[in-house]
Amino acid sequence: MSEILRVENLKKYYIKKNFFGKEISIVRAVDDVSFSIEQGQTLVLAGESGSGKSTIAKLILHAIPQDSGRIIFDSTEITNDKHALKRIRMGAQMVYQDPYDSINPQMKIKDIVSEPLEIHKITNSKEIVRQTLHEVKLEPVDEIMEKYPHMLSGGQRQRVVLARALVLKPKMIIADEPVSMLDVSIRAEILELMEGLRQKHQISFLYITHDLATARYFGQKIAILYKGKIVESGLIDEVLFSPKHEYTRALIDSISEPNPDNLTREKKIRMQN
Repeated sequence: MSEILRVENLKKYYIKKNFFGKEISIVRAVDDVSFSIEQGQTLVLAGESGSGKSTIAKLILHAIPQDSGRIIFDSTEITNDKHALKRIRMGAQMVYQDPYDSINPQMKIKDIVSEPLEIHKITNSKEIVRQTLHEVKLEPVDEIMEKYPHMLSGGQRQRVVLARALVLKPKMIIADEPVSMLDVSIRAEILELMEGLRQKHQISFLYITHDLATARYFGQKIAILYKGKIVESGLIDEVLFSPKHEYTRALIDSISEPNPDNLTREKKIRMQN
C-alpha cells in the first residue's frame, strides 16, 4: 500500500507565563512525534485528555503552525503554500467529537453537507449530497435533506458530520473521539459505518481516542501518546496484548469491551483471536 500521510519529528510547544508576563514553564504539547499512515489504513492515536492528540490533528490540517517537523500528505509537504494547503483541505477531512456543536443548527442538512462543495466550487452538489447521505445510511434522503439538526438524533447528527467529511471524496479522515458523545448502543453502528467506508473507498483514518475498546474494534495500528510523546506503537493487537510501556498498561486496565452483539461477524472473529 502507498503512504498517504507521514509526520516527521513534529513539535509544538507553548510557553506559560505568570501575571507579570514572565516565563514560568514550557508545555510540550507535541514533542518530537513521528508516524505514518498507509492508504486505506486506520491508525489509532490513543491517550488520555491533554496528551496532545487533538493538537496533532490541528497541526496536520494546518489549523495551527508547528514549531518544527514535517507533515507530508499524499506526497506533498504541507506548508503555507497555497497549492499545499488546498491539497490537505480537500484531501483530508475532520470528524469532531461533538455532533451537537460541529454543525450549524440554523442550516438544513442539505446545506450543511453541500457547504464544502460550494467552498471548493464543485458543481452538481445536490446529487452528490443525495448520494453521500445514502452512503451514511440517512434515509429517506429527500426527507432528511430538508430537516434541521435539532430534528435528528445524536447518531443521525454524527452521520451528517460523516457525510460532510465524505462529500469531497477525501483520501483521509481525521476522527477525533467521534463516538464518545454518543449512547453506547449507537457507538458500534457508527464505527461499523466508518469501517465500511474505509473498505469501500480505501479511505485512511487517523482515529483519535482514549478508549482502547473502540480502538481495537476499528484500528489496525496504534500509537500511544503520553505527555506529547509516542511511547509505544505497532500493530494494534501486539501493542494491546503485549504492552511494553507502563502507561499503555494503565490505559488497558481501564478498557471496557463494546457489546459483542453489535459487532459484525468479521469483527467478532477478530476480537476472539
